[in-house]
Amino acid sequence: MKTKVALPPLPAMTLPHFEFEREAMANGHRWIAGVDEVGRGPLAGPVGVAAVILDPDDLPVGVDDSKALPAPKRESLCEVIFAKALSVAIVFASVEEIDALNIRGAALRAMARAIAALSLRPDLALIDGRDAPDGLVCPARPIIGGDGLSMSIAAASIVAKTTRDALMRNLGRDYPQYGFAEHAGYATAGHRRALALSGPCPYHRRSFRLSADAE
Repeated sequence: MKTKVALPPLPAMTLPHFEFEREAMANGHRWIAGVDEVGRGPLAGPVGVAAVILDPDDLPVGVDDSKALPAPKRESLCEVIFAKALSVAIVFASVEEIDALNIRGAALRAMARAIAALSLRPDLALIDGRDAPDGLVCPARPIIGGDGLSMSIAAASIVAKTTRDALMRNLGRDYPQYGFAEHAGYATAGHRRALALSGPCPYHRRSFRLSADAE
C-alpha cells in the first residue's frame, strides 16, 4: 500500500512588499525611493517617470503593479500615495527627447531627473528593470520585475501611469481624431487607422514606425 505524502500548499499570490526597503534601511539607508516609468511602447506622447519615497510608518494599503489594477483603483491609490508618501516627483521625457536619444536613453534620463526632483534626497533608489541611469544623486539598485515586488516601485508605477493617462486624455481633447483618451497613444488598430487618415500630430514619435501596416 502506497503512503500518501501531503504536498505543501502553493504559495499565495502576494502584493508587492516593503522588504527591499527595510533591508536597505537596516544597512544604514534612511530614504529609499522607488522609481518606475510608463509609456515606452506608445506611438505618441511622452514617457512618464515617477519617483516615490514612502513613509515606513504609514504605508499605503493595496499597492500593486499599476498594470494589475483597474483604472478606478489606480486613481484612488494614486491619491492615497500622494497623501501618505514623504516625497513624490513626476517628470516627462518629451517626444523630441525620445526621437533624439531613443526610447531607452530618454527613459533613463527622465529617471535621473525624477530622482533629483524629490524633495528629500534619497540614500538609495530602487529602479524597475535591469538598468540604472548614469549621473544619479544616490546609489541605485535595479530590480527586474520590481513593480510587482517592491512596494515603493509599485507606488511609483501607479503615480506614473495615472499621471500620464491624464495627460493623454488632455491631449485627446486637442486632437480628438486619434482617440488618445482610449488608448493613451498605444498602437491600437484604431490609432493606426487614424494615423493613416490624418497623419501624425506634433505629439507622435517620428522615430517610431507610424505607418498603418507597421507591426
